[in-house]
Amino acid sequence: MSDSLTNRLGSETSPYLRQHAANPVAWQPWDDAALAAAREQSKPILLSIGYSACHWCHVMAHESFEDADVAAVMNRHFVNIKVDREERPDLDQIYQSAHQMLTGRAGGWPLTLFLTPDGTPFFGGTYFPKTARYGLGGFPDICDKVATAYRERRGDIETQNESLRQALATPAVPVMPSGGAAEEFTAAPVTAAGKMLLGSLDRRYGGFGGAPKFPHPTDLALLLRQGDAESRDAALLTLTRMAEGGIYDQIGGGFCRYSVDERWEIPHFEKMLYDNGQLLGLYADAWALTREPLFANVVEETVAWLKREMRSVEGGFYSSLDADSEGEEGRFYVWTREQVQALLSSEEWRVAVPVFGLDGHANFEGAWHLTRSGSPPPISAADHTFLDAARSKLFMAREQRVRPGRDDKLLTSWNALAIEGLARAARRFDRPDWLRLAQNAADFLRRNLVGEGRLLATWKDGHAHLNAYLDDHAYLLAALLELLAGEFRHEDLAFARRLADDLLAHFEDREAGGFFFTRHDHETLIARPKSPFDNATPAGNGVAACALLEFGHLLGEPSYLEAAQRTLTAFWPLLRRQSSGLAALLRGLELALAPPPICILRGPADAVADWQRRLTGAPVRTLALPNGLTNLPPALAKPESDHVNAWVCQGVTCHAPIADFEELTSVFKRV
Repeated sequence: MSDSLTNRLGSETSPYLRQHAANPVAWQPWDDAALAAAREQSKPILLSIGYSACHWCHVMAHESFEDADVAAVMNRHFVNIKVDREERPDLDQIYQSAHQMLTGRAGGWPLTLFLTPDGTPFFGGTYFPKTARYGLGGFPDICDKVATAYRERRGDIETQNESLRQALATPAVPVMPSGGAAEEFTAAPVTAAGKMLLGSLDRRYGGFGGAPKFPHPTDLALLLRQGDAESRDAALLTLTRMAEGGIYDQIGGGFCRYSVDERWEIPHFEKMLYDNGQLLGLYADAWALTREPLFANVVEETVAWLKREMRSVEGGFYSSLDADSEGEEGRFYVWTREQVQALLSSEEWRVAVPVFGLDGHANFEGAWHLTRSGSPPPISAADHTFLDAARSKLFMAREQRVRPGRDDKLLTSWNALAIEGLARAARRFDRPDWLRLAQNAADFLRRNLVGEGRLLATWKDGHAHLNAYLDDHAYLLAALLELLAGEFRHEDLAFARRLADDLLAHFEDREAGGFFFTRHDHETLIARPKSPFDNATPAGNGVAACALLEFGHLLGEPSYLEAAQRTLTAFWPLLRRQSSGLAALLRGLELALAPPPICILRGPADAVADWQRRLTGAPVRTLALPNGLTNLPPALAKPESDHVNAWVCQGVTCHAPIADFEELTSVFKRV
């Protein structure tokens, strides 16, 4: 193979990789050819991991990767590999962990690591400026020094690499000794997690800790499920402050990634599908609990944003919107006072000024990012009309601006989170149109992301590829269970069964319990993660345990229940000693301790639909099976009759059929 490599990113599916296709850097995708080139040329690898909506990824690209002189240094010393962390979360997990081990600091994006040809990192960081500043060395100088160290200190590097490989191979949690007696599960870890979250609660603005603040949907859901008023109020406070703040787009709907301040006022402006999918379901649950109009507005507007800006013509959902437009972060979203006043009538301006804080100081680089936080005066019904008109005018004017870039690849896992959120919102609000959006997205995945007998991870422009990961399977299984609660479809049940079987056959660690992030036949990497921890998205192990427990009880399938039990047993030593970052797994523990109640409705179609509508706020997942449905699995094949019968089961305990709606609701209060 020639030592001269050319930039090969132009044919990739990832919009992020394509953004770098014109760089003078001889970028390679992560593939066998690039790894072989490093081995054959005995060159270290410069691995750069980022994503399309990442602001500092764009900064480093503009400063260094577009610069011919910097590119010449990179091309001379390294085989340069570019990775989209959204397409390759397996690589991102491994190398973020390695970065933390090497530096003692948390990682982030862009992630910049220098690897030996076998893929083991020996030096790295995140963003490096072109010239020395921010206490960081200049990137070209760092490249020269790393290359020199690789040539002259190969023995030291190999010694360090051996230690790093051993550390990466060490299980994240202690393993139950073979043959050891498993302890009985208790709710103590759930209680401890709730106390920990309340201890870190910002009691003024909501959220946990100080700036920057992230939504943490799984933690908020844990608090919302608890029976005590303090936990519930903490979750509702946070949801309220987020909905009023600038992390929520007050004009167009949808949530940004996180807030740079403790008040939820100024966000990092990128919008991610995975955040909005999770928050959509969470706000729907909060509305079902409180009937708070603010929460209903958030749900309505977020669904509208998903449909308007994130939905592909094929029915799936795109990945993200960039933080930047016209080269500036937040430019699409912010306003001057003069711009707003010029668009509004005098009455609209009168109402908008105190609501959006336009009578105060500019909050973003001399301009205003609109929020509804603070203490504006109460608004009359008439003034609400003026405010709605003002928001509509601002929205129409903003639509004429240069839009942020959109990452238009479709990821299975993130679509699954959006499907689950949409389906739950549809069930809570009795919105069949929202359910159709969710079903159409699931149909898109089933048609386009299943190939050669396996689920695939990403799709763009008619091309699907990359083995799907644990999260893809677990999230999609959970989403299909939510869809089935909205409307029973045989194709959803069959798809769910296939995903559950694939989890057990291709991901489960049958020796120690739990699920690996990659399939058993995935390419061999320097580590194989099996993490129980939530990040921006819930832990695949936690979601798998929950979904398998629910599905196992729904179908009466012991193999699913036993796999969930093995997962919880594997991570029980960790749950016992640590409560943070494990909310998804703790939900699985809750379901293991108190199996989820299930209600099956059977009878004439119209009557069944009426009962189902009246149960939208019930705490029990309901499955409506009208007369005429055939080929049902034995656990669901209840007898037909000329009136509605309801079967309520919890675990292996079932009530006698209930034909009276009021009696059914009284049973729900006792389960």
